[in-house]
Amino acid sequence: MQGLKRRVVYISLYEGIAIVAASAGLALMSGQGLGHSGVLAVIASVIAVLWNLSFNALFERWESGQAVRGRSVKRRVAHAIGFEGGLVAFLVPVFAWWLSVSLWEALVMDLGLVVFFLIYTFVFNWAFDMLFGLPASATGAAQPA
Repeated sequence: MQGLKRRVVYISLYEGIAIVAASAGLALMSGQGLGHSGVLAVIASVIAVLWNLSFNALFERWESGQAVRGRSVKRRVAHAIGFEGGLVAFLVPVFAWWLSVSLWEALVMDLGLVVFFLIYTFVFNWAFDMLFGLPASATGAAQPA
């Protein structure tokens, strides 16, 4: 599976699981209700989807120009850290606003989610690639238009 279809399946599965996990985690960390935390998780998911589309397109463009093909552990770790680092920069201000806390408090609260999502992103990507195969950018195959 390649191209847009791959991205739609990837994002749908990834974000569906993420909304459930983030809703529960935010409710526990903030002391707010599951409904309030669930809305924040959906807002975060929309931001994450937009970031995911942008980041993965840039990552795959970079990856397709690399001499070494495949997705090593080192490349997967770089992908997970790059994605999550960018997402934190977008989400911390949103968390601070929604939960009425300082940026520092939002960052501290987000650290638990960051650790979870670093591991989740790494494992999810690996499992996704095993189930659906590597994208053309990682195999050296012709890129679909």
